Amino acid sequence: MRTLHAATIGVTCAAALTLSLAASTPALPVPPASATPTADLPGSTQSLPLVPLTESRAAEETTVVPQGLTPREVSPFSLLGVVWDDPATELPGTVEVRTRATGTARWSGWQAVETHNDEHAAEPGTPEGDAASVRGATAPLWVGASDAVEVRVRPTVIDLFGRAAEPAALPKGLRLELVDPGADPAPATGAPGTLTGGTVVADGGTETAGEETGTTGTAGAQTAEVAVLPALSLAQTLAEARAEGLAVPTAPDTVVPDAAAPDASVVPDASAPDASVVPDAVVPDAAAPDASVVPDAAVAPDTGAPRAAVAAAKPYIGPRPGIVTRKGWGADEKLRESQFAYTTTVKAAFIHHSATGNNYTCSQVPSILRGIYRYHVKSSGWRDIGYNFAVDKCGTIYEGRAGGVTRAVLGAHTLGFNSNTMGIAVLGSFATTNPPAAAVTAVAKLTAWKLGLFGANPKGTTTLVSGGGNKYKKGTSVKMNVISGHRDGFATECPGARLYKKLGTTRTTSARLQGR
Repeated sequence: MRTLHAATIGVTCAAALTLSLAASTPALPVPPASATPTADLPGSTQSLPLVPLTESRAAEETTVVPQGLTPREVSPFSLLGVVWDDPATELPGTVEVRTRATGTARWSGWQAVETHNDEHAAEPGTPEGDAASVRGATAPLWVGASDAVEVRVRPTVIDLFGRAAEPAALPKGLRLELVDPGADPAPATGAPGTLTGGTVVADGGTETAGEETGTTGTAGAQTAEVAVLPALSLAQTLAEARAEGLAVPTAPDTVVPDAAAPDASVVPDASAPDASVVPDAVVPDAAAPDASVVPDAAVAPDTGAPRAAVAAAKPYIGPRPGIVTRKGWGADEKLRESQFAYTTTVKAAFIHHSATGNNYTCSQVPSILRGIYRYHVKSSGWRDIGYNFAVDKCGTIYEGRAGGVTRAVLGAHTLGFNSNTMGIAVLGSFATTNPPAAAVTAVAKLTAWKLGLFGANPKGTTTLVSGGGNKYKKGTSVKMNVISGHRDGFATECPGARLYKKLGTTRTTSARLQGR
């Protein structure tokens, strides 16, 4: 397990603290040739190596020299983060940035970048988690359209008790990543949500995901063809579920909410004491028929039995809410890995807050998502954006990782518990700020529908098997709420104290929308 340094106890998984406003800075250097973004794809990433800071602005004298960049002009960008070579190494310090709004002399104040982001990642020992492309990374921070930047990375010099301590060495290969999300997509043509030109992803192979073993089913890739999936009535939702091979019965299930166990607890797994997580199966992307696929598990024909069995235990489901698809927010499908990865089912939803800050408008969200997507893939080295869904402050729901909104898509959102779960990121930081009511309601609607597809009771509990890398040993069975906060599976404050307090309301509303 990647341990947390003493000074990081109580950190949030998404902080964007604005400090005192800084004055304008004169005579900025122009971006070096190495910072010039490539133009072969929409959007771009500038990657600038950090250097030792010896000026007075670098803060107090320490035995470990702070690193950063002095104020400089760069090509336009809107989102940033810091990466380093070894993903197993933490950044034992603070990262602060300030930026200049494009076309002005106006600089922001110093903003803190959340340095502890490794809890949002794929499990160790999986193809995505062990990929050579993976790097250590801070959370990304949305700063809006900018054309100049200054950054400082300073080692931590206090211990758990607030006493002066010898600073730890900063990780090797520190770089500032500046992301231009590119232009918004053209407005969709035709009726919103019209499923035209859709294709079906071929069935994959047998997989073992945590404690679950099943066979992947068919997945409609029609979401790639439309910008918005409209909200459906309950009758339409049931018809869609049946069309997807998820026949919804009328008999009630026997899941009983466990109100007495709000917190995760370890449950011995007597049936599989040596259980371990086997990498999840992948299937080819229908949009990339020439992709070479090497399954992570033995290939077997798809009988449809696992999905039918799940549906047979599931009478409760909420109406499908409207969802902005990847096409709708302008995802460049050439960036991601050309295969889909699935787990067996969706037993739980982990709620997160993003690390992009609260200083955004809802009209900017497609750009924010394109920025996060590019940062996760190009800067962090992941196969795709990590979250399965995102929700903005206006309550709009967005498709995240590719693979189909009705499918059990394997994400990279909750280290150790990505299998058989989904990750929902509420855009913003909610340690000290209340989440908007519209966002909380949207999470309830989304979970009522998606958990309902797999027979999960939002007010109930479930047992997940840890994939390791978190606060539970690999193979440990852990009892958790079906709707949990990220902090329930990892030593983090995510999704922020204020959003975490709303999860009880979310569970109740989600269950009510399912008809419970």
